[in-house]
Amino acid sequence: MDGSKTPVTAPVLILLGPPGAGKGTQARMLEDRHGLVQLSTGDLLRAAVAAGTPAGQRAKAVMEAGDLVSDEIVIAILSDRLADADCVRGVILDGFPRTTVQAEALDALLQATSQRINAAISLEVDDAAMVDRISGRFTCGGCGEGYHDTFKPTAKPGVCDHCGSTEMKRRADDNAETVAQRLAAYHAQTAPLIDYYAGQGALSRIPAMGAIDEIATALESVVAQATA
Repeated sequence: MDGSKTPVTAPVLILLGPPGAGKGTQARMLEDRHGLVQLSTGDLLRAAVAAGTPAGQRAKAVMEAGDLVSDEIVIAILSDRLADADCVRGVILDGFPRTTVQAEALDALLQATSQRINAAISLEVDDAAMVDRISGRFTCGGCGEGYHDTFKPTAKPGVCDHCGSTEMKRRADDNAETVAQRLAAYHAQTAPLIDYYAGQGALSRIPAMGAIDEIATALESVVAQATA
């Protein structure tokens, strides 16, 4: 964080969907096309801890104790990040909120700064197809760009298209058993957010089993309207 703060009333978008739905990939594409800023919970926590902000120091203490960071701390870190100058064009929340309790806390945060959720976009997938999709994915260890053996291979095998790194990583838990567990957790905790945002009139549903570019095209009209 650069310390430059400015009041922000920029669009706030949320990407919803189970593991493997392509949220990270689509968020990065929206960053490039619309100048939006992707905000993921993990990245926010790591940046706040590294920067030594008050909320980051609280998060560090919790994590070092082996506990889960509370919603209160996450909201505080998100509040700090939303006030950074680079968020003026709008943000995409990836991985937060995960529960309706977090969604309510997020609403309260945004209302305090005269903001709102402009669109909650649900990437709709077939659970049975997620095993193949997730087991084939990998990321660049240099820049974090996501790839897939079938759906999004690198142009040159083993070399990142974006930064040229040859360090590729695969998650050890990207296997059938753990994928099934993560899908079950999503449906139990996060899927109710679909009803929550539908009730606010903010929900858009987009089929996400097709090609990456097809999904991106479908997202364009929703995002263009939300950021107009």
